[in-house]
Amino acid sequence: MSETDLPRNDNANAMPAPAAPPTAVRPVAAAITLERIVTVVGFALLFAWPLLVQDVFWQRIGALVLLSAISASAWNLLGGYAGQVSVGHAVYFGAGAYASLVVYTDLGWPPIAGAPIGVLVSCLLGLVIGTPTFRLRGHYFSMATIAAAELLRILAGNWPLVGAAVGLMGPPTPRSIADLSFISPLPYHYLFLGVLIVLLLLTWQMQRSRMGYYLAAIRGGDRAARSLGVPVLRYKVYALLLSATFTSLAGSLYAVMVGFADPDSALGILISVKMVITAALGGAGTLFGPLVGAVILVPLEETTNAWFGGSGTGITFIIYGAIILLITRFQPGGIAVLWRQVIARPQRSAAAAESASHAA
Repeated sequence: MSETDLPRNDNANAMPAPAAPPTAVRPVAAAITLERIVTVVGFALLFAWPLLVQDVFWQRIGALVLLSAISASAWNLLGGYAGQVSVGHAVYFGAGAYASLVVYTDLGWPPIAGAPIGVLVSCLLGLVIGTPTFRLRGHYFSMATIAAAELLRILAGNWPLVGAAVGLMGPPTPRSIADLSFISPLPYHYLFLGVLIVLLLLTWQMQRSRMGYYLAAIRGGDRAARSLGVPVLRYKVYALLLSATFTSLAGSLYAVMVGFADPDSALGILISVKMVITAALGGAGTLFGPLVGAVILVPLEETTNAWFGGSGTGITFIIYGAIILLITRFQPGGIAVLWRQVIARPQRSAAAAESASHAA
């Protein structure tokens, strides 16, 4: 039998694939562990915050941080994950706030009973606004959402059903626990924390689902997404409806806590701008970015208002403008990207050390 007739084994002399060096794996595991530790500690602090501070002012700030995180996380579903930068989300926030106070004023129901109505109205408005505006791209889409929000703000200021320019008031005194009218901010803190956890869990699940992958493709570009077979318009509408639902819920919770809504406080452009900046500061398109942005921005805004008196709107606009400039100039990805760069340094150092040892 000749040598050519013998069965060949091409892998007989092949070198086995080198195993991943332990020194390269350890920094990755350490980074994941560090992220989990920071997440657990962060939520433990959020849970214990109203018990750690006795000052009602700081307890109220804690509740406002969570409320701002809810609205910014809701905006993040559309503006962060899908890349559709809406500056008109005050429409959905105001729909939730007004729905809660209208059912109390006209029907005598507890304000929170208007939350489902606000969600329904917000979804209908989302379909009316989103279907035509999603055909626009970039800043044209953003300007269209601003125009829609301003149109509805002017309409609310002249509509007697929602109190016109005067606005609507909630219950002056609690009639029952269903009114959710508390003197202490502590009950609101845990109510908002529960809603935020539900929203974050839903967002986390969405990231891992087909919808999350489709939205990531849409964020990269409509044409590229369509070339991959993604139904772009349908999933933009899905993201908008989900975002509008939780933004409306945030508006209802705001009306329950504050007990008042007028065109400026519920439908003003500053509401939309605050959602955008909060998410962008922490990291748009990330799970915890809006929460991180709220933890930084809300105490800054509230303390500034306390120092300068009144609503501090002028100072607030200056702060927002400065934050936009800083994010645009130094870190467009927000604090989330900065955090990833910090925890990635040990990995890069380990990889460099491993390469140097192999070269030697």
